Amino acid sequence: MKPVYILLLLSYNLSVAQIYEIGIFGGGSNFIGDVGETTFIAPNELSTGIVAKWNRSPRHSLRASFIYSKFAADDTNSDDPRRKLRGYNFNSSLLEVSVGMEFTFFEFDLHTGTTQATPYIYTGISMANFPNFYYSGGRLVSEKTRSNAYGLPIALGFKTTITRHIVLAFEIAAHYTFSDELDGSEPDTKNLRERFRFGNFNNNDWYVFSGFTLTYTFGRKPCFCNY
Repeated sequence: MKPVYILLLLSYNLSVAQIYEIGIFGGGSNFIGDVGETTFIAPNELSTGIVAKWNRSPRHSLRASFIYSKFAADDTNSDDPRRKLRGYNFNSSLLEVSVGMEFTFFEFDLHTGTTQATPYIYTGISMANFPNFYYSGGRLVSEKTRSNAYGLPIALGFKTTITRHIVLAFEIAAHYTFSDELDGSEPDTKNLRERFRFGNFNNNDWYVFSGFTLTYTFGRKPCFCNY
């Protein structure tokens, strides 16, 4: 048999011998940076999105998500008296794409016919698109541009099957970004940055998603021994 036919046959076998998940995410979000409070988990705005998974074994999955979230922060809610006196606040939003690997603490075999449940962790890479703005005279000024912030998501969750094809999960995901621009403390434009930058220059921005995913599973029973 020619190599090309062998490759096609293997590709077909792998494609039908998998199980997939696709579903929705819904929950809350909060921002951690140079504006507002610094509580790690304090959701104050809504976030929604879609999630897809490719289960490679009962212990790990490739995962991708697309999430839209609003963000709000207010210095008056901070425990820092200097922030309270400053009084900055903002309302913003972002679109995030994330891909990575999900690992379960215990085997999560969706073909056993019994209820499955396990804690899990997720990590990977993310890219968030957000509007640029800065503070001048205590007021927000839009730069009328958008930027991308790359980051590292780290999620801890718990999931369980509620029917043969439906999986419910709850997770808290902290997203560290390689940017300090999400809250306006560092303008994107260079000449503005030199004039209006403020805050801790050594710390980048974080944001946290807390919520639920509801996914539908489909695909034939996998032969995990192939991996």
